[in-house]
This record gives sequence, C-alpha cells and structure tokens, in this order.
Amino acid sequence: METSVVLEQMERPAEMCLEVQHDIEVAMEKELNKLVLATAAAQREKMETDLKDFQAEFARFLEHRPHVDWAQIEKLPNGALESYGSLRKRPLPTNVAELLQKLVVVKLNGALGSHMGFQAPHCLLPVRDEHTFLDLVVEQIEHLNVIHGCDVPLVLMNSYLTDNETQKILPKYGHGNVRIKTFLQSRFPRINKETLLPVNTTDCILNGTDAECWHLPGHGDFYASFARSGLLEHFQSEGRQVMFVSNMDNLGANVDLHLLQHMLIAPEGCAPCHFIMEVTDRTRADVEGGTLIHYEGKLRLLEMAQVPKEHVEDFKSVSNFPFFNTNNLWISLAACEHLHHTNGINMEIIANQRTLSNGLNSLQLERAIGAAMKCFDNARGVTVPRCRFLPVKKTSDLLLVRSNLYARHAGALHLNAQREFQTVPLIKLGDEFTQVKDLQARFANIPDLLELDHLTVSGNVAFGKDVVLKGTVIIIANHGHEIVIPSGSILENKIISGNLTVLDH
Repeated sequence: METSVVLEQMERPAEMCLEVQHDIEVAMEKELNKLVLATAAAQREKMETDLKDFQAEFARFLEHRPHVDWAQIEKLPNGALESYGSLRKRPLPTNVAELLQKLVVVKLNGALGSHMGFQAPHCLLPVRDEHTFLDLVVEQIEHLNVIHGCDVPLVLMNSYLTDNETQKILPKYGHGNVRIKTFLQSRFPRINKETLLPVNTTDCILNGTDAECWHLPGHGDFYASFARSGLLEHFQSEGRQVMFVSNMDNLGANVDLHLLQHMLIAPEGCAPCHFIMEVTDRTRADVEGGTLIHYEGKLRLLEMAQVPKEHVEDFKSVSNFPFFNTNNLWISLAACEHLHHTNGINMEIIANQRTLSNGLNSLQLERAIGAAMKCFDNARGVTVPRCRFLPVKKTSDLLLVRSNLYARHAGALHLNAQREFQTVPLIKLGDEFTQVKDLQARFANIPDLLELDHLTVSGNVAFGKDVVLKGTVIIIANHGHEIVIPSGSILENKIISGNLTVLDH
C-alpha cells in the first residue's frame, strides 16, 4: 500500500486496519535487524535492547490514537491534590537521618546545552559562581549527608549524548561525601515520516555521521533502563524505599523532608502513597506544560501533544487547568519494581515531528516519565510553591539565576530576602542573546535585578558594568543601530529606542 494512504489512515479517528499495520511492522523489523548487524560487537547487546523497546513502542504508536477524548476529562476528585502547606504541618521525626537513609536522588541528565550554544552536557554549564548544575546538585546532597550523618546516593540517568563527558568529570567528586552512580538510557531511531521506516545515514547530512538518525525517547524510558541497570534492585537491598527524580536543570528541585516523610509515613487513616507529582500554579508562561487531569478513573498527566487541535486553547486556559507538572517526582522503589516485573508501566506515546538538516520530515517517539503515574496505586499531586520550579533552559533564565535575585547556600538557590515580591521578573531577550557566549559578551557583568519587574531587550544592545534595572525596562535597538548602556546606569521604568531617546514608562 502507498505510504500516503497509510498516513491518511493513521490520521483518521478509526484505527488502522490490521493488515496494513502488520505490513508496516514487518518492514520495520527488517530494518531494525539491519541496524543491529551494522553495530559494533561491543555495543550490539545494548543496541538490541534499545531496538526491542523501540519496536514495542512503534507497534503501540500504530495501534493507538495519540489524543485523549476531551469529553471524558473529569474534574479532579477531592483528595487528588494535596497542599504542601498541609504536609508541613506534620512534625518531622526526631531522627531525620532515618528518613534520608531510605532515599535515592535521581537526576535526569540526558540533554546537551546546545540550545544555548553550549556544546557539552547541560549539567556541565556554569550556572552560578562558576559552579555547574552538577556541582550544585553534589553540593546539596553532600550538605545533607554531612549535616545529618547519612548516606544519600546520587544517580544520574545519562544518555548517549552526555555519558562520555559526564563520566570524565565524575572523579572530581571522588573525595566527597556523595556516592554517585550512573546508568544509560535508551536511544531510538528517528522515523522517516514518508516511509515509516528508520531514518538512515543516507537521509542525514551531518558530515557523514548518523547523528540525526537517533534521538532520546524522552525520560519515560527511565523505569525500564533503571531496572535493567541493576540499580533498582541494588538500592532496595540497601533498604532504600523512595526515589526523588527531577530534571538536572531545575535548580529548585531540592530534597524536601516533608515530601519524603509523606511518602514513607502515611498520615493516620490514609493508604501509603506510591507516587507523588509536584505541581505548581500555572502562569501564562507555562501554558504549554503538562497538567493533571482525571481520566478513565485515574489521575493522569496530560501533555500538549495529546490534546486535539480544536481544544488547544482550552488546554492553555489557566482557569481550566490551574496547575502544571514540575517533573519533580517521588516514587516508591518497591512499586516500581513490581510494575516492571509485571509489565504494568504503560505510558502514552508522543510522536514529535522534526525536520532534519536536509529538509526530511521525521517522527520521534517519546514518553514522559510523569505519564506513568496512572499505573501506581494511590498516586497524588502535591501543590508546591513556585520556588521548587526554577528551570534554566534559556539565557534569560541564566541571567536571572546568576543575578542578585538569588543567594546560594549549600548548593541551593533561594530568592533574595531583600526582594519585595516573591515573584521573579519576566525577562525577554532577543535573538542576539540566545547563546551563552552572547550573554557573556553583551553584559560586562550581571545587572542588579533586585527591583526589576520586566525586562525586554532586542537588537544590538550591550551593557556596561554595575547597571541597575528597576520596574519595567524595554531596550530596543532598531536595525543598523547600536545601544550601549553605560556602566553605573540606573534604569527605572524606561523605554530606550534605537535613537537612544529615554522616555518615562
């Protein structure tokens, strides 16, 4: 059957006919076998495992509709969300070390910093006082271990993109008080959207390499990869019961004793919780982030890619969905092991489209780690303060966390107590600031942002030393113009345009 017909059938509400699906799966299997045979012997076992997982996900992708039935989304039931404030009312036990001895901290470390022009693992980007993300995480856990006399281990889920460089830096922490373990997540082949077969090397144009042929399958493959690594079994043998999983780039994702206690010691009259997702208040800046819904009798994560086109604006509505997923997750190790052995972890597949460097349209099958919450007994969401969500994904984020808005203590960043409001400024930087090197070149040092509410900068703009920004500041250099903010300038509620006029705002 022609590919165009196949794709039409995939996009129809009715499921693909079994004959077509079988033919596609057979063709895919032949291509995957070729990939295994072309793999060096030392990497072949890992490749076979990854492609077996991919093959199963591909079959599910062909079989299932990607979108939810919007009419079946229900209001969150009472008790589905708990407030962090209520958790804090419970007193902590006298011996906090007993709680911490049952904890494993996991950081998702699969991404490069290339979206900010940093051609290395994102975890190695200097983020504060020349300390990298990884430095700060190790410092946090080392502080816990020293203060409480415990042994909380750190686990990094690396990817084929980050593993080599991350392993090189780990000996630096060898003399500290943190045990660091690593394991490798899977990699999946990209799919040629026209043929529904793997993108091959001849499809790619990257100096003869096959880099564009592969992608990360999202952090949803954590569960299988973690179990296969042996670490799930290993930590349970040590008496560990809970893991705290979060993104490496979220500087607000610190170990919280109240959340840990809630996982380990259920309140009187309550069933033990096996999965907690931290959610926080949604703002207009977060409308594309995943949210929690009640669907088919389960608490479930809903991502933008699963929303029917006609309901995208409904999904973005803060009044309809007031909370979003921070990807800070607390998960029972025993429940995770049980679900792994019974094949009970079932996550929705998100097919993201990507145009390759030669213009080829491809698909990549991904899963979100939080989507597994529907598989766990007594899964809950906890509404946490915004300070537990401090991601650094853009240079505007980097500008914030490097500024005097934050103070660093024991590896954690805290909003400066001198800031009048507990909200952070909204910062919009133009295309001239998208890479880390641009940020460093255009700011002689980081301005004073303590009293800033909003900053927009666009065009050829540079800042001198010790600049102070307050209120709303908008600086726009028109094409062909350059604006240099002199050292020591204090800009409060100002608009500066291409002809250097300064207006009250």
